[in-house]
Amino acid sequence: MHLITFNPFRCLDIPGTQYLKPERFYFHIEELRQADWILFPEYWQVNALHYGLHRRIFPSIASYHLGHDKVEMTRALWSVAPAHVPQTLILASTEGVVEYVLEQFALPLVAKEARNSMGRGVFLIESRAALREYAARVETLYVQEYLPITRDLRVVWVGNRVICAYWREGAEGAFHNNVAQGGQLCFEGIPTEALDLVTRVARELGIDHAGFDLAEVDGHFYFLEFNVLFGNMGLRELGITTGAAIMEHLHGPLLQVV
Repeated sequence: MHLITFNPFRCLDIPGTQYLKPERFYFHIEELRQADWILFPEYWQVNALHYGLHRRIFPSIASYHLGHDKVEMTRALWSVAPAHVPQTLILASTEGVVEYVLEQFALPLVAKEARNSMGRGVFLIESRAALREYAARVETLYVQEYLPITRDLRVVWVGNRVICAYWREGAEGAFHNNVAQGGQLCFEGIPTEALDLVTRVARELGIDHAGFDLAEVDGHFYFLEFNVLFGNMGLRELGITTGAAIMEHLHGPLLQVV
């Protein structure tokens, strides 16, 4: 199997993968045409590879397109699991929008930037002034109800299955639970219903590589987001690498949206 990657660090445990520098993309068109799979292309390369060169890419085109933008991600989640999405408004940042949001939500609420990860671009909004400040710097408002949680659940999905899951627990009084923001990991008490939910949704959406983040409120699970290029600290602590699961997936039947 001829594998090419543009991200060598994501393929350290996949032997025999040929690395190409992303900026040399158009100098290697013929090599790309001959590859069986292109692994971890950069986002700007995805459309050319999929639609232009008709190459199989990993992660999947759905993983890239939905994972790249929280607005598109949320719209997709609404279509397959609406009961598992926090109350959310997606609105153009126009005059009067702040007043409308405050008619729909009680403070505090959560505001997000459409394209960000690792807890960056996620804000706890506790006042009208803070909401106005957020609205002034974005073109599209993405606001959600505030969920009273002190931890969230990261579920790592590779290929067509869950390969691990763990809680991320924030420091006392912290808003973010992300490891990159100081969160601690806990590997006990992983709820099977959350794993089943991720399995169903990932398969329906055609996702084959993502870290899904979920919140639990009174026994009910809500999707916060998923990240295609997720951190690997939790996997390292469990002694898990993704290479074997990726190769199992590449050698198997193509993932079909169900």
